[in-house]
Amino acid sequence: MTKKAQYSTSPYSSKGRLHQEEESINRNPYQRDRDRVIHSDSFRLLKHKTQVFVAHTGDYYRTRLTHSLEVSQIARTVARRLDIDEDLSEVLALAHDLGHPPFAHSGEDVLNSCMKAYDGFDHNAQTLRILTTLEERYPLFNGLNLTWETLEGIAKHNGPLENPHIAIKDFNKIYDLDLNTFPGLEAQIASLSDDIAYNNHDIDDGFRAGFINLDDLKSIELLANIIDQISIEFKKIDDHMIVKELIRRLIGLMVDDLITETKKNLNTFLPKNVEDIRSNLSPVASFSDFFISQDKIIRDFLRSRVYEHISIESERINSKKIIEGLFSKLINNIDLLPDKLKKKCDIPKSKISARVVCDYIASMTDRSAVENHAILYGKDIMDQPGY
Repeated sequence: MTKKAQYSTSPYSSKGRLHQEEESINRNPYQRDRDRVIHSDSFRLLKHKTQVFVAHTGDYYRTRLTHSLEVSQIARTVARRLDIDEDLSEVLALAHDLGHPPFAHSGEDVLNSCMKAYDGFDHNAQTLRILTTLEERYPLFNGLNLTWETLEGIAKHNGPLENPHIAIKDFNKIYDLDLNTFPGLEAQIASLSDDIAYNNHDIDDGFRAGFINLDDLKSIELLANIIDQISIEFKKIDDHMIVKELIRRLIGLMVDDLITETKKNLNTFLPKNVEDIRSNLSPVASFSDFFISQDKIIRDFLRSRVYEHISIESERINSKKIIEGLFSKLINNIDLLPDKLKKKCDIPKSKISARVVCDYIASMTDRSAVENHAILYGKDIMDQPGY
């Protein structure tokens, strides 16, 4: 076993689980957490949930599942180079999007609007609820009963929570996750690995969709320089292969930058343990100023050329109709819910019933949301004009 850095989050000094269990003889606690996430129902559902392009529009576009796998491998690479716990970074990367509803961020926005009178909807809080309550795999407890460190990293992977969703507040009363501090370095790395993954695969998917071309990418100086290097090195490759090589090199540059800058921060700060990482007044993991600026440039480019593309906007409008239709029909007619969920409700339009309906819709894949809408309304919105 390779010795980890003193600021690593060690599985052998974990704060444990909410419900005590015997330890596994074959896996350490974070490896066990990872396996529980991978075997969960919610993880499998990610294969048919939208990342950017609705899942039915093409076989090669990323889904929430493939995105999570890409994030996990970047996170493992960075964690290994920093001598911190790879397994914890991996499980955080694999679990970070479990709470997303169908139809990507537009689905979250619509569901939050539907739930406005019932404490709203937040995908990060929903992830925590899935891991601690909604998954049903064990006879002795609800949820997956993950370690404190994994739940901490999920709840606050973007930093301290000043005004968390009520679901996070409620769980925190049962199991204090120190919401006012930063998480361990593994969670910080998983969060920035997410940035690396989606910037790069959205370039790839945007090019595949025909929304952007090589000349568009050259409008960003960093990308233009990489493309020029590729063109000099490889004389006879097509644009498709140039973009593949561009993404490979850009991921490498961003990973190298994240490792270099984080090591610089560690050498300045000199944390003695993981608690020093948590109590620091700023995140220890970071990109350099140059790549922070490049990240913004790339995000702005993707927003204008991909995320706000007219065809994406059309899908967004229809997904809004689907989720609003599902919520309206089910909140007013809880008898239409599956029997198991119907038992969790009290009366139509109550806060309890609204959360059950919300959980049900959030768990749906893009495909099942469309199918359920067609069943409830007797028509398939996919066949309607404009879709």
